[in-house]
Amino acid sequence: MLSPAERVLYGVTQAARVGWYAAHYILARRLSTTANERRRSSRARPDIRAALRRDLVALFRRDLANIEAGRYKLPYDLLPNPLTRFRQSARFFADLPEVDGRRRARRADEPFRDGANGGLPRYYLQNFHYQSGGWLTRESAALYDTQVEVLFTGAADAMRRQALVPLRAFVEKQVQRKLSLLDVGCGTGRLLGYVKDNWPALAVTGLDLSRAYLDAAKELLRPFSAVDLVAGAAEAIPLPDAGFDIVTCTYLLHELPRKVRGRVAAEIGRVLKPGGCLILVDSLQVGDKPVFDPLLAAFPATFHEPYFADYGRTDLARLFAAAGLRQLDSKLAFLSKVAVFAKA
Repeated sequence: MLSPAERVLYGVTQAARVGWYAAHYILARRLSTTANERRRSSRARPDIRAALRRDLVALFRRDLANIEAGRYKLPYDLLPNPLTRFRQSARFFADLPEVDGRRRARRADEPFRDGANGGLPRYYLQNFHYQSGGWLTRESAALYDTQVEVLFTGAADAMRRQALVPLRAFVEKQVQRKLSLLDVGCGTGRLLGYVKDNWPALAVTGLDLSRAYLDAAKELLRPFSAVDLVAGAAEAIPLPDAGFDIVTCTYLLHELPRKVRGRVAAEIGRVLKPGGCLILVDSLQVGDKPVFDPLLAAFPATFHEPYFADYGRTDLARLFAAAGLRQLDSKLAFLSKVAVFAKA
């Protein structure tokens, strides 16, 4: 149980977090759009705006309830370094004109052609989210977490933490130090940080195609032991069969072409041990919450997500059933959902 002081600390810090990133979102929109575009965007349906506010509050209430119930700890980064936060903000706004110019010119569909792609797959060499450098540069890795939190008005980490609930349900039935976890598409290591803070004896491996993002993850995870980071593609995981008890995958599938998505599912099935668990966190899909369907329809063009619309209609249970995994559960968490699968 949390003390009264800890409850107050959680409430104050999360309210400040939402306010900080909401202010960034509002200012970025004002700097990035014309008056006509602002008028059009201000006509967003009242039911959508109300549902967003309601579900955002519900997410943080659930987050706090999970902490109160001992499902996971208070976030270890509850009190961020203010200087770091201001540097991230300055970096975000300095990059905004480039992002906005790219968005207006619709230049994101052209793969990078600088000759330095290191043999990365073609689908990967794009400016997802119109961000500078795509997934390829240190500058992109330094900006990514701020960009995502601005997009979700400070809720991205709270959505990720919902993966810790099914993870605890699995881990508490086992001997922690004998288990291993693979995070597919680990990015800058945000989820792995929360995993290691809660289960320090759990051996974890992060896999990502971007060496720049892996460098950022290495820095974030430096305080923790039993962490391995591997460069590689999720559709060709360079790790042995049946090597992991748990696989996590956050916000990756919606950024993959359909055929690659199928190969990733097959690879996850391959590296999981029999009896192993897959915990997937990704975007809502069409029909999950109909009031948000217009947002899902607009998202691919607004934020350059070329494979998002196809993902939105993907039957996840069927996708992973082909890889030998059975869906056990699925829960919505604001604009994300958490799905749990088991390998027989």
